[in-house]
Amino acid sequence: MSRLPGTFVCDGAMLACTLDDAPGTTGLLIVSGGNEIRSGAFGGQADMAARIAAAGFPVFRFDRRGVGDSEGENRGFRHSAEDIAAALAAFRGQAAAVTRVIAFGNCDAASALMLAGGAGCAGLVLSNPWTIEDSDVVDSTPPPEAVRARYLEKLKNPREIMRLATGGVNLAKLARGVVHALKPPPPPSGLAAEMAAGLAGFAGDVRILLATADRTAQVFEAAWDSSDPRIRRCEGAGHAYVEPEHRGWLEAELLEALRAA
Repeated sequence: MSRLPGTFVCDGAMLACTLDDAPGTTGLLIVSGGNEIRSGAFGGQADMAARIAAAGFPVFRFDRRGVGDSEGENRGFRHSAEDIAAALAAFRGQAAAVTRVIAFGNCDAASALMLAGGAGCAGLVLSNPWTIEDSDVVDSTPPPEAVRARYLEKLKNPREIMRLATGGVNLAKLARGVVHALKPPPPPSGLAAEMAAGLAGFAGDVRILLATADRTAQVFEAAWDSSDPRIRRCEGAGHAYVEPEHRGWLEAELLEALRAA
């Protein structure tokens, strides 16, 4: 396998990219979330790309306009459809054997792919999609659904029942949690509705990956149909799947999507 740095043009701006080459005809396009550069936090995306390529699938990563090594104005994920389309074209141009592309995005990169209606890819792996509007107040309190699920899990644990019976639980804190758990779910954001509309017209395979300990994933699930058969949950995982077992789960999902394409 080889790692090849490169560039491509998007609306007059020169964008930086990296291709991890491999012999497969199905490739993975990684779309970075937030203002994260293509290597990912602590090189996580670069490491993952190397492992996916070692399994036989080419991987293409890029910095969108105004991020990392790329020129242009950073207009955020809502205005990144052109960047993704240009990256897809560049991927096909640099890896001529690739006939099908699966796109992966975490956080608002997943949202960008949904808003773009799949961006011309054959399949999507959407992780912890971002559904929080800029005007929303973001706090650390999980949605009521997540609180209810956590309490139900505790009630199955004899040790937690014993703590409650012997006074080991802060009753005031418990009461506040119960009140919060009984609240109705908030109405879906306009962003969530736009994402659903964008995804509705996509005919390819879709996997929605949710890290159950992640606030972004919890907010998404509260705004989405939690019975959606495309949802797959990684129990206990955080937003970036940093634990080895969670990272392994994510990569297994990506490889499964690539092999099924």
